[in-house]
Amino acid sequence: MGFSCFKSYEQIFHTLKSFVESDMLASMKPYRLKKSLHLFRHVLKLYRRKRRKLPEEVRGEIVPVLNGLQDKLLEKDREGADDYAKKAEALYTLHLKKTPFEKVRDFIVGLIFALLVAVAIRTMWFELYEIPTGSMRPTFQEGDRLVVSKTPFGINIPLRRGHFEFDPNLALRCGTMVFTGAGMDIADVDTLYFYLFPGKKQFVKRLMGKPGDTLYFYGGQIYGVDANGSDITKELNPELLSKIDHVPYIHLNGKVVMAERGVILKQMNQEVAKLSVSPMNKVVGELLSPYKGNFEDYYQLWGFEDYGMTRLLTKKEVLQFTDTPIKQLEDASLYMEIIHHPSVKYPQLQRMGRGGLAPGVGTTSSILPLHEAHLKTVMDNLYTARFIVKGGKASRYGSPYRGEEPELRNVPDGTYEFYYGTAYQVHFGGIRKALPKEHPLYTFTPQRVQFFYNLGIEFHNFFAPHVKGQHLFPSRYVYYRNGDLYAMGAPLMKKEDPTLLTFLHNEHLRQQNAPTYRPHFPFEDPGPPLTKEGKIDLPFIKKRGITLPPKKYMALGDNYAMSGDSRDFGFVPEGNIRGAPDFIFWPPGPRFGPPLQAHYPFFNLPRTLVWILAAIGFGSYYLVHRKRYKLPQEIR
Repeated sequence: MGFSCFKSYEQIFHTLKSFVESDMLASMKPYRLKKSLHLFRHVLKLYRRKRRKLPEEVRGEIVPVLNGLQDKLLEKDREGADDYAKKAEALYTLHLKKTPFEKVRDFIVGLIFALLVAVAIRTMWFELYEIPTGSMRPTFQEGDRLVVSKTPFGINIPLRRGHFEFDPNLALRCGTMVFTGAGMDIADVDTLYFYLFPGKKQFVKRLMGKPGDTLYFYGGQIYGVDANGSDITKELNPELLSKIDHVPYIHLNGKVVMAERGVILKQMNQEVAKLSVSPMNKVVGELLSPYKGNFEDYYQLWGFEDYGMTRLLTKKEVLQFTDTPIKQLEDASLYMEIIHHPSVKYPQLQRMGRGGLAPGVGTTSSILPLHEAHLKTVMDNLYTARFIVKGGKASRYGSPYRGEEPELRNVPDGTYEFYYGTAYQVHFGGIRKALPKEHPLYTFTPQRVQFFYNLGIEFHNFFAPHVKGQHLFPSRYVYYRNGDLYAMGAPLMKKEDPTLLTFLHNEHLRQQNAPTYRPHFPFEDPGPPLTKEGKIDLPFIKKRGITLPPKKYMALGDNYAMSGDSRDFGFVPEGNIRGAPDFIFWPPGPRFGPPLQAHYPFFNLPRTLVWILAAIGFGSYYLVHRKRYKLPQEIR
């Protein structure tokens, strides 16, 4: 036992001895030429900086060593260079080593220079950008990483709005653009760049209108004419964007601003109507100039009458939360309540959430029965926000709100989303994987269809049916396109569907029987803004459309159900536009590469000028560095 212990100690001693010897050999091993060259340049740089302050005798020590090291480097003599390099290293420690003050000073100067270069590159050349929300799905999804070019339209002024040069002709309709929220009516727009400098958040949207354009919404599409009266409808609805549709409003009341004894309603962040409350608590509404006199009512604005906000109800909920008599209800799996034709001629007090009352536009409620085939159509075209399932409850991905999350039982914990009826699980880094059809998310029941339709965007119980005249409605919209009824961007019912024909018949009966003080407006197809010959109806568009002011652009999110865009914060000033996405470099998959958008030409004047300036800058740095450190150097 004792002998074996002694033997172990002896082995440990020899092992430690070998380690020490190997370490000493390693320290005696000559420097590689590359390291010697690095030491030469480093010591030479500091010597030149401090040369005038060094005593003559110190300079007399350093110069011969540096010259000797340079000669050995030119001869590629590794051992000779090693000898001089270690001498230079020792002289550096004795005479050239930076003081604490110099280290702090150089660090601050280097940091400021690096930040200035980074700011110039990010504002004038290109930037890496991460998508934080789903407002541009499917083009950009949460967590996508993009290369954003800052030169498609002009040359930006760093750290402020505006351009050194901007060409409006380079801004293409249906292209995507990045702009700053500085000076715009956007909530929570402040941010920090590099965690140090205050700035404004940047946003990515699709450019759908240019200065002077007049636009009208119908059928999820945009019809329009430019400032010269030329039809731009085909340009606004290219085939490559056929699955992306547009709705003219986010909420029927729009943005509500308090006013004396009432409220001002804003759409596209423009004041369009005023609602006042009389001493007898009666709501009175009127359109504001320039819309007053040009429109009969609020619902005619820009094509509102073709669109409705919806939720799915059971028969019990229809009887509880609507005015529909039971005798008018045919048997169906579920019922779609459509809220439409917002009116300021017939305004009303509305229940805000689960609280008090406030003046709002009057609306018409219509009930459309949905049978099993219609529910399957809903599931086949279902899209949702990205959501997280944890412990049997579902919450919207990235939402800061907690509490009132709806229950979603029998679904494994994870991150999911639906798009075009396909369910995906979202893994680390935003990588998606389509789920098999037997996955619990595909469970087909009326209850599951109602859950995903009503709560699939917000994932918050406040949007579930709970009260009559509910203010918070799901972000689900329906509209007509050439007679067919669309939901979630796809036909829900064809125009010859018996259920739709019966619904339209009942709508007209309700219109005939409604009282004059509260008329019923049928939810029917108003038709596209075209003449009998199929051409754009220019007088109608000019009267009913919305015209963009000079140097203002309309920016809309591809995913209108989740987008805060021009429908909320208004038009984007020209000076706020900073660039456009060029390339999706993460995650890998079918969307990797150039994004879905109008093609911006690679060669243009702003891009050429910025690339020339960048080449001059980096070229000059290279030449100066080469001149200062390329061997041989004059050392004195």
